[in-house]
Amino acid sequence: MPVTVLLVDDEPLVRAGLRAVLEAQPDIKVVGEAGDGAAVIPLVRQLRPDVVAMDVRMPLMDGIEATRVVLRTMQDPPKILVVTTFENDEYVYEALRAGADGFLLKRARPAEIVNAVRLVAEGESLLFPAAVRRLAAEYGTNKARAAMELASLTEREEEVLRLMARGLSNAEIAAKLVVGVETVKSHVSAILAKLRARDRTQAVIAAYESGFVAPR
Repeated sequence: MPVTVLLVDDEPLVRAGLRAVLEAQPDIKVVGEAGDGAAVIPLVRQLRPDVVAMDVRMPLMDGIEATRVVLRTMQDPPKILVVTTFENDEYVYEALRAGADGFLLKRARPAEIVNAVRLVAEGESLLFPAAVRRLAAEYGTNKARAAMELASLTEREEEVLRLMARGLSNAEIAAKLVVGVETVKSHVSAILAKLRARDRTQAVIAAYESGFVAPR
């Protein structure tokens, strides 16, 4: 089955460009488009896409609020890939904090766009660009640090979380630590449970906000 994608952007040319890139792939299918975040919920319910490629800044409902609404109202929500012009935009970081699964610049090369959609569909978060990692560190709070301490991660879980924060997939982490992929998956599940994180992206944000991982 192909990965199904809903494109959400208020610029028709951007949607057309993304559609052309994605539909050139045999394993990806664009099932719909929207020009504003306000149209996302009915389309997601109707089309049931695997991934929503979501612009951040839109006139009626921005990508941050649309992400929150999707995750709050859908029992089995799609993955959300933030697509934006500026990597150092605080809106991008807020969208990730709201629950978006990954980040992509509009100027990304076609191969990067395709890879981002595939990665997000598989449930493995993207590597945050340096600017977003710095924003996460700046948003650090005592609460985030206390939550990380309370999680009491094991040494191996800490090691896995650091590699997750570098953007490595489960297979790449397994190769790095010379263990099986299923072992890594078990560690990732334990990390998410201890941090009370919805997914890998939220766990990585917690790692930066708490100061457990420093931006490079």
